[in-house]
Amino acid sequence: MTGTNAPPTPTRVPSPQLRRSVGGVLLFVFIIGDVLGAGIYALVGVMAGEVGGAVWVPLLVALAMALTTAASYAELVTKYPEAGGAAVFARRAFRSDTLSFLIGFAMLAAGVTSAAGLAHAFAGEYLGTFVELPVLVAALSFLAVVALVNARGIRESLRANLLMTVVEVGGLVLVVVLAAIVLARGDGEPGRLLEFDADRSPALAVLAAALLAYYSFVGFETSANIAEEVRDVRRVYPRALFGALLTAGAVYVLVGMAVSIVLPPDEVAASTGPLLEVVSATNLGVPDRLFGAIALVAVANGALLTMIMASRLLYGMASHGLVPSVFGRVLPHRRTPWVAILATTAVAMVLCTTSTLDALAETVVLLLLFVFVSTNIAVLVLRRDRVEAPHFRTPTVLPILALVTCVVLLTQQSAATWLRAAVFLGLGIGLYLLARLRSRRTDREVAS
Repeated sequence: MTGTNAPPTPTRVPSPQLRRSVGGVLLFVFIIGDVLGAGIYALVGVMAGEVGGAVWVPLLVALAMALTTAASYAELVTKYPEAGGAAVFARRAFRSDTLSFLIGFAMLAAGVTSAAGLAHAFAGEYLGTFVELPVLVAALSFLAVVALVNARGIRESLRANLLMTVVEVGGLVLVVVLAAIVLARGDGEPGRLLEFDADRSPALAVLAAALLAYYSFVGFETSANIAEEVRDVRRVYPRALFGALLTAGAVYVLVGMAVSIVLPPDEVAASTGPLLEVVSATNLGVPDRLFGAIALVAVANGALLTMIMASRLLYGMASHGLVPSVFGRVLPHRRTPWVAILATTAVAMVLCTTSTLDALAETVVLLLLFVFVSTNIAVLVLRRDRVEAPHFRTPTVLPILALVTCVVLLTQQSAATWLRAAVFLGLGIGLYLLARLRSRRTDREVAS
């Protein structure tokens, strides 16, 4: 319920309600599983090349950056616990259907593009370690399986996520344990933990590496799109969100320390599989294939959670009349948005056949930064909208710091990435205008 000075509440298209079957533990696992994705398995080597042995420092800085934007999500989700996430927040704050659609489309495009990229990663060298299949066949089959798991229901999907997250985190914990054993037997080099790249100042080195590390924390924002399926969301959501981010940050810092203790930064930076390189260097008998399997689980987990987000976002946009109402249809018994699942999976499959992994990953990052800028501005604008129900409130300074972080990250993107994002958003504008024209035509036919 809003106060008298609040902006008008968006009209929702009547549709079946999603089942509230997600508790605090499943939500926590959902978020941590999305944050602890495949990124850390590759990016830690790149960070070592930027900062030197003190890899854990930029990881801490990146955690602080992520927490500022997460605080904005905590306030808005507990204030407006609806599916749709950033698109709903933008519509309430800026009173613009067009802007709301663009934010929602950017989030949707980022999610589907990310899933397509993860399908590429799944079907590549990791899968080739166990079985030889044509990359395109493996990638499309992978996306089809993800869609089937998603359609079974949010609870079933998050149970699968629980198992995969345990394996994923277990691999990272294994790296830390192996490094501790190496240190205990006197073979490690703890002095490298305070070593910075000699070719640049420590501050610049940490900033460059923190920009990379920030990408490893992206994923928490997807949880906003399952708000309607969380029990007692106003109490549970902030605890799960901050708890998951802090847990992921602690794991990342320990992994960064483990990497530096076992290997010099130049060796880590030279490897495309830095954690596998660390495990091999410990000489403790862990099979190399083990990390191939763990990487596959990490990629599969990220794709499942991303497609859950994308389908729920499309459902939420349909509920608010931003896209055709057909996307709001749910299965009678499963209560899952089956049309949205089919649509997002089909787009991901098309992207799989037309784009490379690198191009997809770069585009995801820039699209999400647009979403974060909108959300951090929205939390400040919507302070004038008073909601009677108690909800989380972030200190005003945090959204401002988050905006500064987003601007810094935006300045680091290449011209080619900006162009790809512009094409995506241009396509979104075209689809939106076509939808509006069709709606007006339908209204005129009804009136006549």
